[in-house]
Amino acid sequence: MFENLNDKLDKAFKVIKGQGHITEVNVAESLKDVRRALVDADVNYKIAKNFTERIKEKAMGRDVLTSVSPGQLMVKVVHEELTELMGTTHEEINLKGNPAIILVAGLQGSGKTTFSAKLANFLKGKKSKKVLLTAGDVYRPAAIDQLKVLGEQIDVEVYTEDGVKDPVAIAKRSVNHAKTMGHQVVVVDTAGRLAIDQEMMNEISSLKKALNPQETLFVVDAMTGQDAVNTAKAFNERLDYEGVVLTKLDGDTRGGAALTIRSVVNKPIKFVGIGEKVDAIDVFHPRRMADRILGMGDIVSLVEKAQEQYDEQEAQKLQKKIAKNQFDFNDFLSQLQQIKKMGNVKDLMGMIPGMGKAIKDVDLEDDAFKGVEAIIYSMTPAERENPAIMNGSRRKRIARGAGTDIQEVNKLLKQFEDMRKMMRTMRSGGKGKMANMMRNMQGMRR
Repeated sequence: MFENLNDKLDKAFKVIKGQGHITEVNVAESLKDVRRALVDADVNYKIAKNFTERIKEKAMGRDVLTSVSPGQLMVKVVHEELTELMGTTHEEINLKGNPAIILVAGLQGSGKTTFSAKLANFLKGKKSKKVLLTAGDVYRPAAIDQLKVLGEQIDVEVYTEDGVKDPVAIAKRSVNHAKTMGHQVVVVDTAGRLAIDQEMMNEISSLKKALNPQETLFVVDAMTGQDAVNTAKAFNERLDYEGVVLTKLDGDTRGGAALTIRSVVNKPIKFVGIGEKVDAIDVFHPRRMADRILGMGDIVSLVEKAQEQYDEQEAQKLQKKIAKNQFDFNDFLSQLQQIKKMGNVKDLMGMIPGMGKAIKDVDLEDDAFKGVEAIIYSMTPAERENPAIMNGSRRKRIARGAGTDIQEVNKLLKQFEDMRKMMRTMRSGGKGKMANMMRNMQGMRR
């Protein structure tokens, strides 16, 4: 995400990086490129102009320390302003209520129904809440079926009423059902609508008035850029919602909606959709997003994702095996499975500071480790536990079983042994090894 914007901002900073000090002339030249980068990212020109004027005011008013170059100072100021533009701090979803009611509104095709299920899964898994999904889109039968299927996937009850065409009545009865059954949160999916459709806008307003929800979330497709911002504004004037959800952010290489929606509607972005799977949802953190836009990675989110898959007992066993140089292909395969559960491999590596640009042109698909797994699965249990026994005939047999050539098997074995040595070095206090280790993992992907 934000690849185009990241590239153009990086070029803008190069204008000033070679300068010995900040002057009005070199700042103006750099900021002209920053403004152009923002407009190209589908940011409203007036917002982009105000943004760069604030940066100029801040940059010109600061002394450049001998340990900080003008380019570094400019990056810092832009980072601060980007964070401010997107909302400064993360705002939690309001779950106060018995049950808490969350009304999900949005445009047709914005990913609203999928988000409703993702949110239910998030609240169930991360917040330990018993959630009820309410199928309130009575105009599109496929939406009800879709929600039922998604509800089964995440093991969350879906409330429906066959043949009933009154979404307000359905929603109210679903809340009563939730109270009876002990659900702590009700997520109400609604029909997609257009801002110009007065009848549908009246309906969503009636839903909000009848339910008095703790949260009304407006779902919008990030890839529509300024159209998303304008629509969010029109809906907010009618609904006065509490937060915005940007779906399909993983496909948004520009970033205009994420950058400007807060300043236009004065409502926080609370969640972002980053894929099609039911767990592909992230809480929105302005500072972390600014880090990623400027190519600084997002190590905090990476650690959080790792902790979600973290098993303390297994980790302790693994540490002991590494210390004794007993880390084998079974352990390695297990670690690959954990990495795959964390999400898209390229996105994960992009969260590591400095890695974003290094892997920008590298093709890393979700099945990036499929070739490695095929080789490991072609090994016997004894070979996985003791790679040292791999002779020529074993390697040929493994290559045939994995549908590859012996060079790929040899390459994996060498990289695996290098990684084992590196892991021992890291455990014994070696510094600066993480990037090398990730590069090795990248090289193993085929």
